[in-house]
Amino acid sequence: MARAAAVTSPVRPADAGGERTEAVLSRLQLLVTRKLDGLLQGDYAGLLPGPGSEAGESREYRPGDDVRRMDWPVTARTTMPHVRRTVADRELETWLAVDLSASLDFGTGRWLKREVVIAAAAALTHLTVRGGNRIGAVIGTGAEPAPPAGRWRGAPPPAGPGVLTRVPARPGRREAQGLLRALAGTPVRPGRSDLGALVDLLNRPPRRRGLAVVISDFLAPPQQWGRPLRKLRVRHDVLAIEVVDPRELELPDVGVLPVVDPETGELHEVQTADPRLRQRYADAAAAQREAIAAELRAAGAGHLRLRTDRDWLLDMVRFVAAQRHARTRGTTR
Repeated sequence: MARAAAVTSPVRPADAGGERTEAVLSRLQLLVTRKLDGLLQGDYAGLLPGPGSEAGESREYRPGDDVRRMDWPVTARTTMPHVRRTVADRELETWLAVDLSASLDFGTGRWLKREVVIAAAAALTHLTVRGGNRIGAVIGTGAEPAPPAGRWRGAPPPAGPGVLTRVPARPGRREAQGLLRALAGTPVRPGRSDLGALVDLLNRPPRRRGLAVVISDFLAPPQQWGRPLRKLRVRHDVLAIEVVDPRELELPDVGVLPVVDPETGELHEVQTADPRLRQRYADAAAAQREAIAAELRAAGAGHLRLRTDRDWLLDMVRFVAAQRHARTRGTTR
């Protein structure tokens, strides 16, 4: 999507250096800790605790239960479908796949999309790092594609591979803070990272069952990342956090609007006074978001959408509370 205008924000981890970055992360951590501890009472092993491998008691099947946990001997004896409960693992390993393509350096609400990505990672870190749990990350930046035809704001970016960075999974808050510093200090490169390759890094090498979280705007074609996400879901609980800006859903009526594609640098002028153009844009955006949601459903991933013009932390709290409520009722989604 194209970026309409530069937006200022009180928190800019990507632009800050040294002491400024530390101050921003400390303030963000304080905000997350205060709000999550106040709204989510209790100490949990993780955001979506792993189901574990140690067998527990059986209970009757409920719609939404994983059919792979069917207890066939009990089902045969009682003639009623039963599933086998498992004892939850007490140590959860969480991996974040964080997409920092150039399209994330955009925002027309209260935040840039990149800021919401970093803030969501901070909240997840706070939720999952307790109790000796380990958290790691893979971070992807721009792929710098070959320049297409068009008008440019400056020199077109050269072709080149994207950059994928791995931060090993380690326990402890100090290590978690180091992960967040690495994330906040990652520069945005022109182009789009290969989201499919980024997700696939979580499949190699195979890891113990845990939680995998993919944070992106998911603007890459679904066929690029859908298959790696389905493969990831076979072994792990998967949560997809989609970051959206309101201007990606609809255009304002502001006359001729010059827009720049942050991934390629291509410049266009759009006549937003045309109601038919605004309607076509809204319809195309809605279809795009529905395709993303359908692909995430097909992969069996949890789906959380955060917007730059909303209270992202409150949306995250509501999602976590709904997930835990669903699990206490015996459902998986």
